[in-house]
Order: sequence, then C-alpha cells, then structure tokens
Amino acid sequence: MDKISVLISEEEVCKRIKEIADVISDKFKGEEVHLLCILKGSIFFTCELAKRITIPVTIDFMQVSSYGSGTKSSGVITIKKDLDESVEGKNVVIIEDIIDSGNTLKTLKLEIEKRNPKSLMIVTLLDKPDRREVDVKVDITGFVIPDKFVVGFGLDYDQRYRNLPYIGVVEI
Repeated sequence: MDKISVLISEEEVCKRIKEIADVISDKFKGEEVHLLCILKGSIFFTCELAKRITIPVTIDFMQVSSYGSGTKSSGVITIKKDLDESVEGKNVVIIEDIIDSGNTLKTLKLEIEKRNPKSLMIVTLLDKPDRREVDVKVDITGFVIPDKFVVGFGLDYDQRYRNLPYIGVVEI
C-alpha cells in the first residue's frame, strides 16, 4: 500500500469548485455552456462542477493521453476517445484535472479551436506551473500545487486512488 498524505482537503476542493462554478455561471449568464470533460481524471471534477453551475449545461467527453504507466508523461499525445457531438458555435469549457507540462492541453486546445466553438475557456482543478514546458493560457485554476505526484478526486496512480475525496500526495 502506498503512503498518501492529504494536500488539499475534501472541504477545500468542494469550496473552490463552487467558486469556479459561480465564475462560469456569471461569465455565460443567459447562455448555455458545453463542458468538455477530459477523461478519465476530470470526471469527478466535471460532475461536481456541473452540479453547481446555475445556467444550462451540456456535457461531452474526450480522452487524450500522454501518460503511460507510472508518473511521467510519455510525451506522445493521442486522442483515445473523440467527442460525440459537434462543438461548433458552442461555449466550450475544457475541464482538466491537472496541467503539468502543458503539452496535452496545448494540443487539445488547437484541436478544439479547429472545430469552431463560439468561445473556448480552459478550467483546471490543479496546476503545476513548475513543470510547464509550453505556454498555455488557463482561464481558471482551482489550486496551484508543488511538483509532487498527486492522486484523488479523479487523479490516479496506475488507475488507483481516483475515488479519494481529497487531493493527496503519493510517496513513491
């Protein structure tokens, strides 16, 4: 069993998600927003966020991978599951669990921009700016965290620990 220490409590995560939902609701007031959940890690964040947004919401899913087994990005970015619906003319909010190197998000952003959304916003629960390799604009960040390997609230270590209700650091 891996040793995990709490970095961000469940209460802190839920409070910040409500704040993010309020910002999105205000920005798109009177309109509909299309949440683009990046699987698998963003599923918990997307669900909690969607419940708190006060305007009409639609949700779609995309799976993009840059990780192999373990804790390091492979550097190769592939779309494993594409969208089910067009985003053309929609207010799209890309929901990420964590931004590390920025490579995956940059590739994803370019791909979505090609599909002509009305607007595009990027929201991440966690950001590790110390690991950034490419410049990518994030509109809303939940928490800036140190360069530690984190799990919980959708984030995993070899597919384990996604179900933890908090963000924890795995001591490897």
